[in-house]
Amino acid sequence: MRRIGLKAALLACAALGAAPAQGETLKEALIAAYTTNPQLEAARANLRATDEGEVIQRAGGLPSLSTSGNFTEFLKSSSSSFIAPERSLSANVDLSVPIYSGGSVRNGIHAARNRVEAGRADLRGTESAIFAQVVAAYMDVILNEAIVGLSTRNVEVLTVNLEATSDRFEIGELTRTDVAQSESRLALARTDLRSSQANLISARENYIALVGMAPGELDAPPPLPGLPEGPDDAVDVALEYNPDLLAARERAEASGYDIEVAGAGRLPTLSAFASGGYQDYLGTLGSIPGQTAADQTSTTAQAGLRLSLPIFQGGRVAAQQRQAQAQSSAALEQAIATERSVIAQVRAAFSSWRAANAIIASTQSAVDAAELSLEGVRAENSIGNRTILEVLNAEQELLAARVQLVTARRNAYVAGFSLLAAMGRAEARDLGLEGDVPLYDPVANYDRSRSILIDWHSDPDPIATSTSTVDIPAQDGEIPAE
Repeated sequence: MRRIGLKAALLACAALGAAPAQGETLKEALIAAYTTNPQLEAARANLRATDEGEVIQRAGGLPSLSTSGNFTEFLKSSSSSFIAPERSLSANVDLSVPIYSGGSVRNGIHAARNRVEAGRADLRGTESAIFAQVVAAYMDVILNEAIVGLSTRNVEVLTVNLEATSDRFEIGELTRTDVAQSESRLALARTDLRSSQANLISARENYIALVGMAPGELDAPPPLPGLPEGPDDAVDVALEYNPDLLAARERAEASGYDIEVAGAGRLPTLSAFASGGYQDYLGTLGSIPGQTAADQTSTTAQAGLRLSLPIFQGGRVAAQQRQAQAQSSAALEQAIATERSVIAQVRAAFSSWRAANAIIASTQSAVDAAELSLEGVRAENSIGNRTILEVLNAEQELLAARVQLVTARRNAYVAGFSLLAAMGRAEARDLGLEGDVPLYDPVANYDRSRSILIDWHSDPDPIATSTSTVDIPAQDGEIPAE
């Protein structure tokens, strides 16, 4: 029972202030998830892939240089040729410099840059979503450990109660019905204990899946920072910082540039070019009798401008532009849908958080009243004014009230964190993790990739960096004894 009291006190401290650290903290769990969670690592890799989109678009406006070579063996020459060669070796170098491409490159770069911004917002959203899941898993472990403790205590109390009832039955003070009622309640309590232990195992395994390690002795979570005064304040913050909404807006803006890219297919393109060639007949070029031998090598060079003006393309460009316009319309509507969803999510989370706090206060009163009621019923039973069934009912009411209290405390904290996540205020920097672990910089890879112009540059082969949980033992439903 001492452990149950400690757990209840820790949960109560979550709403009032941070308790002294004695075991594993919520911050440590968040850091472990931040550094080892595979979903978060995959989101970072997806953003790095998105970063390359701008480089790819930019390449369309840069000069291109290529070379080619040919070795030709003339197996049969024309019978009318006097100087037909037997073989030749040739090489060519071609340089092309785009000058005007109808705006496709410029708009493609703008669209890619907006998608990079959307990708960064998506990463923020994944981070806050993972953190919200970790917080819920952390609180679920604490909650289910408390419920297992309460259920264990209930079994112990009912066991003692059954023994006392049996003794009083032996001396004729109680009836066989009283004993049967005590036996029935004890059997149900044992069933509830098994169920609560199964729930605890599930909570611990879910914690492992998110955090990458088994939960130890979990401390009370710290107070949540920056909770709003009212739902309107929360919505105002969310409309400015919610990552899902920011990503939807960036994609809608990118889709506008896609329309211009598609329309550029009907516009002229202009480029400058230069090329040079070398050919060597390898001494096999003959000569006309009586004349000077023909040169065995030759070189060429040329430069100029190339203008291309599409006249008819079967309606392909118009269809591509209409397609881009429809996709842009969908992106604009999706941004509005996301905005609606965020507003509803924020308001619902605020309502849940406020309701859970109110439930804590009322449930605490219920626990106090149930404790007083049980004490009185037991005293009256000892003098014959109350039945065993009434004692059992009072014990059941107290257990239910205690379970509801620890559940309300868990729900209040999870709802508060979910509210922060919906507001865009539940990421590593918001939670003060930067002093404990190096934070992932999404701009670093973007800057690095933009500086690479060499076609032969590549990164090392990818390897998984998140941790496996294969070696973590299966969890049980027991709680350590104090």
